[in-house]
Amino acid sequence: MSYRLKTIAAAALAFAALAPMSFAGAADLAPMPVKAKKPPPDSPFFFVIDDRVTYSWQPNGTDPGVFTPKAGGGFDSKTAKSYYSFTHFDAWAYGTNFFTISMIKSDHNDPAAGCAFPGTGCAGATEFYGLFRSTFGWNELFNTKAFSIGPLHNISFEIGADGEAENNALAPAKRDFVAGLQFAFDLPYKGFFNVVPLAYKEINHNAFTECALGGIVNVTCTLDGNTNFNTTWAVETNYYMDLGFLPESIQYFAISGRAGWYGPKGNSNAPLNNATPSAVELNSEPIRLTFDASKAFWGPKYAQFVTTWVAYRYWHNKFGLDDTNPANGVCYTNGVNNRTCSEQGVYTGITVKF
Repeated sequence: MSYRLKTIAAAALAFAALAPMSFAGAADLAPMPVKAKKPPPDSPFFFVIDDRVTYSWQPNGTDPGVFTPKAGGGFDSKTAKSYYSFTHFDAWAYGTNFFTISMIKSDHNDPAAGCAFPGTGCAGATEFYGLFRSTFGWNELFNTKAFSIGPLHNISFEIGADGEAENNALAPAKRDFVAGLQFAFDLPYKGFFNVVPLAYKEINHNAFTECALGGIVNVTCTLDGNTNFNTTWAVETNYYMDLGFLPESIQYFAISGRAGWYGPKGNSNAPLNNATPSAVELNSEPIRLTFDASKAFWGPKYAQFVTTWVAYRYWHNKFGLDDTNPANGVCYTNGVNNRTCSEQGVYTGITVKF
């Protein structure tokens, strides 16, 4: 396996430790980049296969509209979450494939369906989230080097999809589909930076809009609670770089990050007349510091087998809900921002390759 493919696989799998989840569910920002060189004739069909499991903990997550009122006023909007994830990365003659599936367990502040109120000791909600991304490199498809110019490493077609379901009162059932182009650039120390403009289409479910609760069909409720959002634009970016400037004796660290912008996708509860317009969503992890524990303690032969990491996350207008619009009944309670439609903070995890 080339060094570049090793770093791409490590970064892709690490990024998947905390995919965007819950409520309407946004597209994940898994790094999808790669120069997939054609293998020799006697090589296997997949000449890179990398599988890992990750546990991560986020102490200060949020779910839009989920909070506990404080006795002295205000809102407790923080929901601690544990993530149990499996990730797969492979490369073949013409591109790459990336897949992740996660189970997410929330604390009592985001209860499972059937609980009367958040924060009352009910079991936290459980969520399952899956994502895949595939790329097809132009250099490989057209048997050329024309798309490697200066720092530009390759251009690729990219396609993908996400799916999510959660057992809370909202009962989301998200499906989204993306397609676009990836522009892969080289960074120092054999790192990379990718920019991916995409078309994004989402369908979701909201139990609170179902006519089973009463109302007028397609005026104040829908028969199935599904929302077919408008197709919109998205831009996903990510990077990875070993800290190769450090002394060789401590070259166990790497930095990485990602950011995704998703355009307005129409009214949040369309076609209902009580819908509120969606807003541009920013889902980002601008910096993650990874420590290669297995390399540090067992030597270079075991590089990337066990890694630990700490990262900062910033997510604004979660799932397209406008955090600045007081008319948004999810993000505001009695005209006051309940701080559930954005989140920021530090989280951490450990990843094991097998």
